[in-house]
Amino acid sequence: MTTHVEPAGGDSPVGKEFPEGLPIGDTWVEAPAAEDVRFPYDGTLVARAPVGDTTLARHAVDAALAVREQVGRLPSHTRRAALLATHEAIASRRVDFERLLVLETGKPLVDCRVEVDRTLLTLLTAAEEVARLHGETVPLDLLPSGEGLLGFWTRKPIGVVVGIAGFNYPLLLAAHKIAPSLAAGCPVIAKPAPQTPLATLWLVHLLREALRGAGAPAAAVQLVTGGPEVGVALTTDRRIGAVSFTGSAAVGHRIARDAAPTKVLLELGSNAALVVAADADLDAAADAVVRGGYYASGQACISVQRVIVVDAVREEFVARLTERVAQVVVGDPRDPATRVSALIDKRSTERVCAWLEQAVAAGASLAAGGGVTDGVIEPAVLLDADRALPVWDEEVFGPVVAVRSVPDLDTAFDVVNDSRYGLHASVYTSALDTAFAALDRLEVGGVVVNEVPGFRSDVMPYGGVKDSGAGREGPRFAIEELTVTRMAVIRPTTTKP
Repeated sequence: MTTHVEPAGGDSPVGKEFPEGLPIGDTWVEAPAAEDVRFPYDGTLVARAPVGDTTLARHAVDAALAVREQVGRLPSHTRRAALLATHEAIASRRVDFERLLVLETGKPLVDCRVEVDRTLLTLLTAAEEVARLHGETVPLDLLPSGEGLLGFWTRKPIGVVVGIAGFNYPLLLAAHKIAPSLAAGCPVIAKPAPQTPLATLWLVHLLREALRGAGAPAAAVQLVTGGPEVGVALTTDRRIGAVSFTGSAAVGHRIARDAAPTKVLLELGSNAALVVAADADLDAAADAVVRGGYYASGQACISVQRVIVVDAVREEFVARLTERVAQVVVGDPRDPATRVSALIDKRSTERVCAWLEQAVAAGASLAAGGGVTDGVIEPAVLLDADRALPVWDEEVFGPVVAVRSVPDLDTAFDVVNDSRYGLHASVYTSALDTAFAALDRLEVGGVVVNEVPGFRSDVMPYGGVKDSGAGREGPRFAIEELTVTRMAVIRPTTTKP
């Protein structure tokens, strides 16, 4: 029996046929229910996906615990081989993965191609980091009591990891949970977003096949689908070593409270800011706002949302920005030229439209876009939205950028920091001192100079401050988060001849 990926809007079927049910323990277990996965652009059926429950969640935790010691003792070459084999398996199927991502997320094809590229890099980098998982010696004799003692520390797996990913990048976000966990020697249970389970199911299937091929237990990587009750069952189980969550701030904060004292890594929301200084290259800055504000149809936590422009260049900048926004291609995400398409569901579209209407009613003006054509929000540029409005203060997660002007850079940096979020921010300037001032003053996890705040290399430490989260992703840094130091203190004995 198989799960079939059905045609959507005239396309031929895409994606792998994987066993029916959910990958739990060493096999695939029948799910108690199934739900339609529909193409967000036109609502056509993509697949019937299995839906788990709390019983299967507990079953998965039991199975992970049963292999915890075995996975923790897997040789480095075994963990590395499984990750490399998965990399090769996805690379050989990349076109099908790209098309599957388009169908289940509704993201433009160009963004899904980037997602597959980044997933491959994440798997490859995690495999390489296996060779760098080591400790170091400690000079215990800095105190007289330590004379003659040998000290060193190593890293040990933290235990079973629960990885929960968002709907916007289901393959990439799952890879950032699963690959570092396996590299660290931790069994991992993945939970994809209910709207987008298919690419993650396929990733887990390929990884379990790679584990078997390397002589490792398939239960090292499992997957349970379902709603919030499944997430609660996984994250509140006191036998879990760590929870890694990507999603909204509200849900992340609830997980942190409910999971305590379990370690929790949170990659949460943001309303990323881009500052345009008076000495900025305005063409480059306008291009960046369009490129960084509307990719993935605005459904990215570090897409440009707040644009803060110094008064001296406001009018010229807005003119260049609106000219470029008019050229953004809107429509079917399967078209390689499309840059903005439907949001994940109708409720999200209605929310974004309501926020725009609220802002206009409060005195803001639309310089471009904001209408809805065939269910797709036209890329919007909103001018002078009040700072207390959701469209400025919260995370829009749609194709909307809001522009405000300020008298000087000091004020611009203050406005960036006047937010409960702090993930990424960027500044466009030709002055080195401005760049370093931004690095020093902006209260965010990453400062990007003369590039979009949405720039993320998957090898760098990625994460936020304030309500944008805690902990860091990127294979090297996630592996450190998912391991604990174990100190060794040894007093050598002397043997008489």
